[in-house]
Amino acid sequence: MSVAALARQRVHRMKRGVPFTISGFYSLGSRASVQQAMSRLVKEGLLVRVERGFYSRPKPLKNLPSVNVVASANAVAAAWAKERGYKITLQGLEAAYRLGLQTQAPVKRIYWSNGPTREFRVGNELVRIQHKSASRLRWLNRPEGELMRGLLSLDQQHTPPETLKNAFHRLSIPSAEARQIAGKLMNEPALHAWRSHLMTLQKAL
Repeated sequence: MSVAALARQRVHRMKRGVPFTISGFYSLGSRASVQQAMSRLVKEGLLVRVERGFYSRPKPLKNLPSVNVVASANAVAAAWAKERGYKITLQGLEAAYRLGLQTQAPVKRIYWSNGPTREFRVGNELVRIQHKSASRLRWLNRPEGELMRGLLSLDQQHTPPETLKNAFHRLSIPSAEARQIAGKLMNEPALHAWRSHLMTLQKAL
């Protein structure tokens, strides 16, 4: 079977609206032949190139079958980070908003990463990746990490202790774990300005 036929066969097994990288197809043949096959599938409308090296199968809208959507810029950014082994997480202001530490949602979708600063645009959707130090990316996918990033984006002088307490409650974690997390955050050098707030909170939990 030709490289073009093998690529077409594999593409038909890919989930619609989800980005994937061309690197997963290079086992089918030479880089040049795979790239030619993918370009042909794009011209036929079976694929959409959403970013250099990344593609997505168009997905018809349920209510408007004649209208197709592709992978979101968020999904492309996540796929890019995964493919290159970068850490990625929502920016501090987004974490603060989700925790109720601030009431205004960020206008722009921004992620923090240990990868290079860059942007992803899919249609009218724009996502920005900001390079951050390893200390800003600690505790990924952990409540203490979300709290740390949220606090790093705010001024402790304008954040009442009660608001901080409510943020902990939003995490729906046991009191013992919450006190432990408060202790971790107190010892985080980047949160030195929050130490008094966190100490008061730890006693109240």
